[in-house]
Amino acid sequence: MPHDHHDHQHGPSPSGHPYRADNDGPLTYWQRMEIAVRELLVEKGHMTAAEISAQIDAMDERSPARGAAVVARAWSDPDFRAQLLEDASAAVRGFGLDIGPLNLIAVENTDRVHNLVVCTLCSCYPRDLLGLPPDWYKTRAYRSRAVFEPRKVLREFGVELPADTTVRVHDSTADMRYVVVPARPPGTEGMTEEALARLVTRDAMIGTGLAKRP
Repeated sequence: MPHDHHDHQHGPSPSGHPYRADNDGPLTYWQRMEIAVRELLVEKGHMTAAEISAQIDAMDERSPARGAAVVARAWSDPDFRAQLLEDASAAVRGFGLDIGPLNLIAVENTDRVHNLVVCTLCSCYPRDLLGLPPDWYKTRAYRSRAVFEPRKVLREFGVELPADTTVRVHDSTADMRYVVVPARPPGTEGMTEEALARLVTRDAMIGTGLAKRP
């Protein structure tokens, strides 16, 4: 489950390049709807094609580095940490991130509590902070098993927790997103925020991983 991709190569093609199946099959219903809505927006003058392309580029630029910077600030600044845990939506605006009407909730891992984020209905995810969700996050297996057997799921991701650590599972919804503030690794005293951010992984901010040690 933790893997994000599968190897579908079937040996080299006559040209010497690895085989890759064509993706020019029939459009799905949702692809046709997207094209129709996009063309209507342009035709009605609500948006230009350039504006739509710019928005797509902006979405593609989202990455876990944004969330890592937020976590590094929380590790370094106790006042910001308190603000983040109290009102994450307001706290991240200082990083130029405005999640709009969504309610962002930050939950903190400690020696006694480990937090795990899931969306049991679909794939609700804090994309402004973490970019696109990994493929496994959207699978039915993760969405169900994370709730019923979270410790087993965590073991499959390589996270083995002490028996007395409480695992809390948080279910994202259409109007509420969660981000995990992982425990700060030992031996990081005196490190800059930039260096600390490099220790924060995407999985650590979902709860399926831990921050890297320096």
